[in-house]
Amino acid sequence: GGHIYPAVAVAEALKRKWKEEVEILFVGAEGKMEMEKIPALGYDIVGLPIAGLQRRLEPRNLRGPFKTVSSVWKARSIIRDFSADAVVGFGGYASAPVLWAAQQMGVPTIIQAQNSFAGLTNKMLARSARRICVAYDEMERFFAADKIIKTGNPLRGRFAPTKGKSDEALAHYGLKADMPTL
Repeated sequence: GGHIYPAVAVAEALKRKWKEEVEILFVGAEGKMEMEKIPALGYDIVGLPIAGLQRRLEPRNLRGPFKTVSSVWKARSIIRDFSADAVVGFGGYASAPVLWAAQQMGVPTIIQAQNSFAGLTNKMLARSARRICVAYDEMERFFAADKIIKTGNPLRGRFAPTKGKSDEALAHYGLKADMPTL
């Protein structure tokens, strides 16, 4: 779920801020974990026939180009039908056709890179992305410095930091309010 839960955290934050004024549609890979997890969390998702490239020489890699082209065409249709104002990619092969289609259609794209080492999809699509949100310093080795925003990794609601410290929690753990607490 390395790409799923950060995406859900961003969706939750958008919903908290803009309530019903924001519409969110997830796009994932057919038959993969997100097709079950995202609806269980109350969000809509559409699947693409995309498949990851096997690093070994395997016959199923021959289907890859066909699945990619099909996924890009389907992504274009999804973006158009949803009237997307922006597309956010969280890495992984499933985000590639959606980000690429959005970029070709002139829809602003944002990449959220959770890892200290950029993956292939993020590196390939970064040049045309409007912004790249990162969690680590020194990501200029992968992305243009003027596009990088250090946001950290998004946390889902119950893990997100709350304003202020609970006096009860500090007392329970013997912590001092004037000291940084992790």
